[in-house]
Amino acid sequence: MASPSIFRDGPQAVSAGLVFCASFGLGGCGSLRYLWQAGEGQLALIHHARPIYDVIRDEKTPPKIRELLGQVGEIKRFGEKNGLKATSNYQDYVKLERPAAVWVVSACDPLKFQPKEWTFPLVGSFPYLGWFDSKNAQDYSETLRNEGWDVDLRGAAAYSTLGWFHDSVLSSMISGGKEALGDLVNVVLHESVHATVYVTGQSFFNESIASFIADRLTLEYFDRLAPDKIAEKQSYLEGEQRAKKIHQALFDGYKELNQLYSSSDSESEKLRKKVEILSRLQVELQFKRKINNATLIQYKTYHTGTEDFESLYQACGKNWAKLLSALRSLKSSSFPKSQLDQLEVPIREAASYCRR
Repeated sequence: MASPSIFRDGPQAVSAGLVFCASFGLGGCGSLRYLWQAGEGQLALIHHARPIYDVIRDEKTPPKIRELLGQVGEIKRFGEKNGLKATSNYQDYVKLERPAAVWVVSACDPLKFQPKEWTFPLVGSFPYLGWFDSKNAQDYSETLRNEGWDVDLRGAAAYSTLGWFHDSVLSSMISGGKEALGDLVNVVLHESVHATVYVTGQSFFNESIASFIADRLTLEYFDRLAPDKIAEKQSYLEGEQRAKKIHQALFDGYKELNQLYSSSDSESEKLRKKVEILSRLQVELQFKRKINNATLIQYKTYHTGTEDFESLYQACGKNWAKLLSALRSLKSSSFPKSQLDQLEVPIREAASYCRR
């Protein structure tokens, strides 16, 4: 579930960790329509995958793609040296004929930050669903809106099957500018964190820790293995700075609305003020897609507990491998409830592991 930055407004800058195992015989995950498209979409990726070695050697491959794919092995080795699990992921490449890998649909209560959840066997619950076809995603979004939910629909550059299949590098993971190297490093490391640390039914934890680790390791990658990529690093950092400003504005909007929803105002008054707040935020950020509760709660999904994670990193001696070992010690029972959005309790448990 990765993201160079989850709220740069476009499919190149977002990714979601999506599990499609249900469509391959586990059953009980939802409508036949969803399961069918999930299975069909995953099989299509497998069918079109080509070994990266062959793509690099192909004279028809654009030089930029060839150069970036040539970095993937080094990115993986760098992650493994810092404690990330060695996997068979990212040995293949898929050129997509669409701008996003999947379209992610999420929904939220219109007057409180309570996301809709979808539950899958073995892997737990998720506050989103991924669709391979944009029209299917739009139709499902409309169904949810008719049910009264705030709905967000966004493109995702990548997703993780959490080990059920070998994930490929997708063309949607490669952006167009000089920031492309940094974005690719970030998304590969982010998804590699998911392959290393994953707690069922805890999307806030899973996505936030992956963002925390990948963001910092991306900068270390540039410093240690790509010191000559000064322009690429600068472009990546400029993108991250723009993203941070967006994150802050979204977080401020989240806090303002959360206070409104818990107030004694009437429902009609809350709805009126909500429109004012979101309209102001929409203009400020110049977002192409409509901002609503479902949009804002995703900020917390990818950016919860940053200060606590930093404290844990310090407690583990600023050693990524030790940090990851501490995180792997956590179990579902370490979390007081599913989809926990306050992570102090499990992080304290992980910190105690580091201090042994």
